[in-house]
This record gives sequence, C-alpha cells and structure tokens, in this order.
Amino acid sequence: MEDGNRPGPPTRAGRVSEGLLIALDTATTTAVVALGDQSGSSRAETSWAAGYRHGEELLTRIDGLLAEQGAAVGDLTGIIVGTGPGAFTGLRVGLASAKGLAVGLGLPLVGVPTSLALMDAASRGLQAVASLALLVPAGPSDRVLVSDGSARLLPGGEDPDLEAGTLLLAVDLAGRAPEQSIRLGERAVDGLGAALLRMGAARLAAGARDDVGQLVPEYVTLPRGISRLSGEVAWSRGRQ
Repeated sequence: MEDGNRPGPPTRAGRVSEGLLIALDTATTTAVVALGDQSGSSRAETSWAAGYRHGEELLTRIDGLLAEQGAAVGDLTGIIVGTGPGAFTGLRVGLASAKGLAVGLGLPLVGVPTSLALMDAASRGLQAVASLALLVPAGPSDRVLVSDGSARLLPGGEDPDLEAGTLLLAVDLAGRAPEQSIRLGERAVDGLGAALLRMGAARLAAGARDDVGQLVPEYVTLPRGISRLSGEVAWSRGRQ
C-alpha cells in the first residue's frame, strides 16, 4: 500500500463550506484516515504502512489531512471509527483517538466493523457474487475467518471451509493465503476509507450514536496477561 493523499474538490477561500466527517481505521497494518461530507461521499484520504506502530503518526496524519483540505477540527461534525477485528495495539490506538476527538469536540461517534467495511469495498465493481468472506491474521500462525456475520478462529494452517461461490479476501496475510485472495484484500484496503465513510454516514444520518464508554474493539488475540472481558473480545485463544 503506497502512502498518499487523495485530494478533494476545491473549497472556497481555502476553507470547507460545510461540516465534515472523519473516519479512522487502525485494524490492519495499513492505517487509514478519510474525510467526507455528511452524505458519506469521500473528499480526501491518506493511508500509510503503519505496521504495528499506529500511535506514532495517527494524530499527525489527521492534522495534516485537515490542513491540506483547508479544514480544522472545528469543521468536523461526526467521527467514524473501524472497530476490527484487528490486533490489540492498533485497535486501541484508533478507538482511543476517535473517542478523544468525540469527547473533546462534543461530536457524535459511530463504530463500523472493519470486516464489513472491507467486504463492502471489495464488492465494488465485482460481478454478481454469492457472498464474501474475510481472512485476517490472529498472531503468527492462526487466522480468523469472518463470514455470514460470524467469526471463527482457524488454528495453524487450517483451511477455511467456504460455501460454493464465496469469494475470499485476505488482509495482512502475504504468503499465508491464496494470491487471488491477497489481491482482493489489497483492493479492499484501498477502498476502506470510502467504505467507512459510506457506512458511518448512513448510521449518523439515521440518528445512531455509540456510547463512548461502551464502544469496544474486536480483537483477534490479546497480549499475555490481559484478561478477556465479556462483550469486548470476540476471538482469542490461549491468552487467558
């Protein structure tokens, strides 16, 4: 994934003329920040290979993207954040940053499952597909399969059992998934920011608001010594 900004339409007098939504995602090794209008249309986006160091650049990237669009945090009207599944550290950084912005600015916050946003992005431009499934890493050897609204841990090299006609997209699994699935996953990550904006804007327009204290990430694994809390960790193995 190449780092880059996608410029939006010109603004009058160097400033935005209406409120903006911002979407953040740190569930994968590619961090994403996207700006859009209240209809969910994307204006600008930046993404970079964060690896597992999301906290080092996220806030700086947010400030930079706003500045390039002639905007400031005061122009934001809502916050959208990807909730995973993903790695422990990255998700904590993204959720904490989104919550901090929402509380500090008094703005509504909505979470969108990164898995659903990735599958939405992957489906754009495809011919009719029966269904999509997502495969993401869960540590150095395990993987998590997200399909039909549920998730299942695949220990070691266990292959996913998919229904006929299901397309598999794999994210952050170079060398651990079929090449076609990896390419589809890369395409999904490319469209992740726009998908989060579409889905988050629809929730906000419908009046949805997530409680800052109750919105939690979906981890695939937890570090040693961290206990699982009911409703917070969906998929974890050997970490209790």
